[in-house]
Amino acid sequence: MPLTTLLTATVFNNILLEKGAFMPLIIIIVLLTLLRYFEIGPFASLSWWWIAGLMAAAFVWFEFIEKALGLDKRKAHDESEKARQERVNKNFKK
Repeated sequence: MPLTTLLTATVFNNILLEKGAFMPLIIIIVLLTLLRYFEIGPFASLSWWWIAGLMAAAFVWFEFIEKALGLDKRKAHDESEKARQERVNKNFKK
């Protein structure tokens, strides 16, 4: 693998995945939309239906599947647990 690929993967894994901000489907949709709109390279002939299909898939994922699997509440629970642990540590380590 090229060094830039490894560095990019490391940045995404260490920074974005830990914070829960990495949404590859959304990033792909935005990039494809920009590439298609500005007609860059082979994306100039890409049908808008492919992009609309990805948007529909993202909608279904975030509105139904993520909630059904409990992924939305798991993140909120982890954040509240971290805040609770910080309060406990602050109060009892005086």
